[in-house]
Amino acid sequence: MLRPINVAALPGYKLRVEYSDGVVGEVDLSHLVGKGVFAAWNNPAAFQTVVIGEHGEFVWGDNIDLCSDAIYLEITGNSAMDLFPHLKAPADA
Repeated sequence: MLRPINVAALPGYKLRVEYSDGVVGEVDLSHLVGKGVFAAWNNPAAFQTVVIGEHGEFVWGDNIDLCSDAIYLEITGNSAMDLFPHLKAPADA
């Protein structure tokens, strides 16, 4: 199972993430700031509190979490079918 093993908040609402398969990259989340639950990030110090949750998600307090698989896909440029090939329909379907 692919899991994040390290996460760090960077300036400009970016995350630097390292995954168990050796992938390391940055993702820009600034487009979320101020929208819905992400209004909490209007205070930049709140963004800095990110941790890896119990199920591998990225967590900020009790109200914000992001799927680590989605972040992995953004960093690598892969599609969900690349990461989860078992989701593909059989060729004879």
